[in-house]
Amino acid sequence: MNKIEINDLLSFRFPENARFNPEGSCLAWQAASCDAKENRYTRDVYIYRDGRTVKMTSGGNSSLLAWEDSGTMILVKQIKDDKSGLTHLFKLSINGGEAQPWIDLPLPAEELIPCGDSYILRAHIDANDPDAYLDDPETAKKKADAKKESLESDYEVLDEVPYWFNGAGFMNKKRSALFIMSPWKNDGSSPAIKDLSSSENEGFSLKRITGPLFDAGAARLKDKKLFFTGGDRGSRMTFYNSLFVYDLDKDEQEALYDREDLSISDVIPLGGKIFIEASDMKEYGVNETAHIFELTEKNTLKDCGKPEVQLGNSVVGDCTLGGGKGRVISGDVWYTLATVEDHNEIFAYDADMNRSSVLSFGAQIPFFDVCDGKIAFCASDSTHLPEIYLADLASMDAAASGRQNVSHLNDKVLEGKYVALPERIDYSSCGLDLHGWVLLPEGYKEAVSDGTDKLFPAVLDVHGGPRCVYSTQYFHEMQVWVSRGYVVMFTNIKGSDGRGDEFADIRGDYGGTDFQNLMDFVDTVLEKYPNIDKNRLCETGGSYGGFMTNWIITHTDRFCAAASQRSIANWVSMSLISDIGPWFGPDQCIREIHFTDSSARICSPEVVEKLWDRSPLKYAENVSTPTLFIHSDQDYRCPMPEGMQMMQALSVHGVPARLVLFHGENHELSRGGKPLHRIRRLTEISDWFDKYAKEN
Repeated sequence: MNKIEINDLLSFRFPENARFNPEGSCLAWQAASCDAKENRYTRDVYIYRDGRTVKMTSGGNSSLLAWEDSGTMILVKQIKDDKSGLTHLFKLSINGGEAQPWIDLPLPAEELIPCGDSYILRAHIDANDPDAYLDDPETAKKKADAKKESLESDYEVLDEVPYWFNGAGFMNKKRSALFIMSPWKNDGSSPAIKDLSSSENEGFSLKRITGPLFDAGAARLKDKKLFFTGGDRGSRMTFYNSLFVYDLDKDEQEALYDREDLSISDVIPLGGKIFIEASDMKEYGVNETAHIFELTEKNTLKDCGKPEVQLGNSVVGDCTLGGGKGRVISGDVWYTLATVEDHNEIFAYDADMNRSSVLSFGAQIPFFDVCDGKIAFCASDSTHLPEIYLADLASMDAAASGRQNVSHLNDKVLEGKYVALPERIDYSSCGLDLHGWVLLPEGYKEAVSDGTDKLFPAVLDVHGGPRCVYSTQYFHEMQVWVSRGYVVMFTNIKGSDGRGDEFADIRGDYGGTDFQNLMDFVDTVLEKYPNIDKNRLCETGGSYGGFMTNWIITHTDRFCAAASQRSIANWVSMSLISDIGPWFGPDQCIREIHFTDSSARICSPEVVEKLWDRSPLKYAENVSTPTLFIHSDQDYRCPMPEGMQMMQALSVHGVPARLVLFHGENHELSRGGKPLHRIRRLTEISDWFDKYAKEN
């Protein structure tokens, strides 16, 4: 059969953001495609209606933002070389025709929720000039010119922590704000945002309902009441926030829970009740599974219990781009993604918080939507790239039988190519029952059955997180290595998600139980597959997997080559420069004291000693494994100095080392980086393995 090639990535198409119209009669989504010439992604919108799938746009610059009503979509269009800072919104009828210009928002819009003839808008503001959206075009131009002339654009003023955030850049004084966008009244009280599809006298006024320093979190609209979380953010971000409600009819805002002793991740108005998903993080730190609470009266909560597994999608892969909904309220039911063992399920909670599982795909479900008894979801498995599926909730069983594929974006991509199927490996390590998988290259089983002594190189791939999981869906990088003749092995060790907080908790034990689990897994695979050459084992991983790669090469020489991606080498420096460092570093390395205490004393001798003990850089003189380092200069999660330190430490000790640094990329390089950068990254890793693992 034909082999999977690195460049096959350019033919992949990535479904995103599936949404039903309000009455559930039409499903829309967007699909991203690789544009190799421009080294970017293009996006167009599709709908499924009356049994047919139709491509609605063709310019490669359209994304679905919201449904105006059941017959009209609101799109965001990217205008090439546009530097206006405006968000260009268009309306498109499901009956076809050209998308019509609607409004140009003077803000980078993130979310738009229709509410009668008004809208809830979420957008970013600069707290230094929080009302800039009210400026008329002439004032806005004067401010921009003044900033340019003063060279203010050439430097950053930083007085907050974190001052940057991965994927968003420098975020000092930037806030996520909520607005009411209402039909404009021509009374001179506020400037209008012109409605480009109507007369000169029609438009919208914007009213910000959150303060200049307020950072908004989750937001849900129910019966013209907007429930939202957040709080004023000072010079040091806190994990604790509050719950508010804004009554659109009364134009009044009220704090419903403002004790600031919980991290509230979601608000769920359901069946006349208000629930929140929140954690105090006292037992398992920042990664602790949130409890579900019912708000019984102001500042009074009833604990409805903690889910057995983390709600949300923790399955990792490299064949999805933008996301979509992970939680949906439909009628009096709250639907949410969950990560169970090694796959995603969709749970349903009623108004009494009774839970049922409505869908278990067995692999990855990145997003979904529910409306009028129908469910649409994106999913992929071991031989299919992500697609959009549709089913009736009443007739679908928990295993998703009865689903209908409505997208067909990648039907031909893998046709005629050898795709290795995951073979499950069960093993025990450190008193834990664990499992992983191997992917076998074409010809491996024939070599075994023929009794030949042909040996195959292998790659151990370690996931990030650490609270993430591997599943069995198609994983491009792994299939590329299979096509090059490698056995690929991957597993979910202690620290992974899907099995509850106790299993996921490795605070203070990084490089301990998790490291031993990996070594025991490799031993089990080598025993079960004797035609693997134990002298030609390679290893790689990113983020936490990058930390583990650095830890592995400093604690064993069993691998002939390694590729450390977006890694952590020094917990001291990481804790002081990463966007999550001040909390994540001390929390993960110091189990004995609460992270808010340890992070406040991050430079104390006690804390520094514990951070350094868990730092691979401390043990760099032990390394003999040739190691490739992959980093990105806009990765603020695991910043590039982490790879630089480790690479330089190896080089001065005479160990072969290579650092490939990608400009303009961030922590998501392997999953969402520019197409040609993703190809170069995978080429660098694959060629590095070939250099040291292929027989001469």
